[in-house]
Amino acid sequence: MRKDSRLSRVLHVLVHLDAFKAPVTSDTMAEMLSTNPVVVRRTMALLRDKGYVESVKGHSGGWSLSKPLNEITLLDVHNALGSSSVFTIGLTDEYTSCPIEKAVNAALGDVMTEAEALMLERFGEITLDMLGGLDR
Repeated sequence: MRKDSRLSRVLHVLVHLDAFKAPVTSDTMAEMLSTNPVVVRRTMALLRDKGYVESVKGHSGGWSLSKPLNEITLLDVHNALGSSSVFTIGLTDEYTSCPIEKAVNAALGDVMTEAEALMLERFGEITLDMLGGLDR
């Protein structure tokens, strides 16, 4: 099963953006993340739409924060990315008439719902300036 590391990668970039004194290009961020600049632009556009970053076109253009790190939470970023679930585990739906599958799905579903709610609550308490022991 493949892990979705988009949240952690975007958090990494946002904290780095705070350290730069000038806008950072998609190419530079793509190099930092070992990905394609188009992927960076699409992802950053989601954050721009929510007001966390801004972009400037042109020779000295690029991406920069539009809010300080202490005003952005992990939950903000998670929601901006449109992530539907924090878990990559899923319930099976191949044998919907099987009573055992129904029981397993009910038990797992309840636990995952409860765990996700707790995790998202905690995400809302952590601002980006708290990451990596940064003192800002």
